[in-house]
Amino acid sequence: MMATTAFEQGTGYNVSSDVNLTSLRRVALKSDGSGLSLASDPTGTVNFLDMVNNLQGDSGRGYYIEMSIGTPGQKLNILVDTGSSNFAVAAAAHQFITHYFNTALSSTYSSTGRTVAVRYTQGNWEGELGIDRVSIPRGPNGTITINIAAILSSDGFFLPGINWQGILGLAYPVLARPDSSVEPFFNSVVKQLGIPDIFSLQMCGAGLSASSTTDTTGGSLIMGGAEPTLYRGSVWYTPIIEEWYYQVEVLKLEVGDQNLNLDCREYNMDKAIVDSGTTLLRLPVNVFNALVEAITRSSLIEEFSSGFWEGTKLACWMKGENPWRFFPKLSIYLRATNTSESFRITILPQLYIQPITDVDGTLDCFRFGVSSSTNGMVIGATVMEGFYVVFDRTQQRLGFALSSCAVSDGVALSEIEGPFSAADVAADCSGGPLKEPLVWMISYALMAVCALALLILLLMLILPCRCGNRNGEITDESSLVRHRIK
Repeated sequence: MMATTAFEQGTGYNVSSDVNLTSLRRVALKSDGSGLSLASDPTGTVNFLDMVNNLQGDSGRGYYIEMSIGTPGQKLNILVDTGSSNFAVAAAAHQFITHYFNTALSSTYSSTGRTVAVRYTQGNWEGELGIDRVSIPRGPNGTITINIAAILSSDGFFLPGINWQGILGLAYPVLARPDSSVEPFFNSVVKQLGIPDIFSLQMCGAGLSASSTTDTTGGSLIMGGAEPTLYRGSVWYTPIIEEWYYQVEVLKLEVGDQNLNLDCREYNMDKAIVDSGTTLLRLPVNVFNALVEAITRSSLIEEFSSGFWEGTKLACWMKGENPWRFFPKLSIYLRATNTSESFRITILPQLYIQPITDVDGTLDCFRFGVSSSTNGMVIGATVMEGFYVVFDRTQQRLGFALSSCAVSDGVALSEIEGPFSAADVAADCSGGPLKEPLVWMISYALMAVCALALLILLLMLILPCRCGNRNGEITDESSLVRHRIK
């Protein structure tokens, strides 16, 4: 659906500091004039204020919400993932989780007799499809009957240090497995509870160490609309160009004030999506290389190790030293609902140069929150933590506003500006013309891999084996990296 304005105000109601929040709880669901639901439902089905701070976690381990599953209810923490469409929970013991959903103890659980398997960018699982009742203690009031994938085995899906036991896929039915007949969780919520087909996310882990042993309040998942107290300023909208993932159209990227000057279709090959279940900002290989080159040119760091950019090394500074002042801002231009215009979302270095751990109390270490991707651009938690993101499925659009929690030491960690003219980019940047040779590229790549494998096998047969004992050896390549300042 095409709108006629470059951006729309996120709310027709300004919530000031002297607003009586108790009164706000009794305000009926209203529209801001553009279809965005605000405030609360007097029937008690939707009360946005009760949903505030209902998430825990951070970008390193994911953001999760507590749910009660089955009869009697079994409470589990469920990862919020806008990049998949299955609702799946552990239904068997696993070394990295503390408890699981015991289907035998639920009087309302029924198996459909169908098996299901899902593979993610990281990890996979297999199990059986079932149906049961679910409620969300800090979500819409009411109990719903939904499709549940009971996870019986997995590989690389549950990880050390996580505190969740399942995944809530919030994308569209076309991604559901084993097929689109499996109605996703949020579709069932909308249908059975009658709430608007809109949800919004605030993820508040910006600047938090992913190695922290405690889970502080991680944000909010608002089902049914948007909560005005969670963002500042206007909501800027970009069209959802295809309803499978939440696919958007990226027009250009900037590092500081440097435009990467790539064909806009490069940014969208083979798709550009917004995915809360992905930790990093993931970029197509050509885009990633151009971005790293631009950061290197503008950074105040010399002799920067390639391992840092590739995600194999951490960068460390003396404790208390501020590394973020050495790095530029990153900006993504999205097409506006008025397709002749765009707007820009910008993240400060605090969001993509991410604290990980300290070493012996003397060093603070950081990772690069951007990585290369072979399956399109993924706007993950690295970027989403700077914004309040509105998934307006009713009007097929995504909204971005400045998050109220994306602030560190009084400094806002994100920016939004616009509108800008989109006349300097193609009318369609969504990657269509570049997708045709993609199959050929993959074919050539596979042929090259096979040839290389045969060559290695041949060399192994011809050359004698020379082995050395490297037990415990630490070299410059395997240790944490420190960098000098220009």
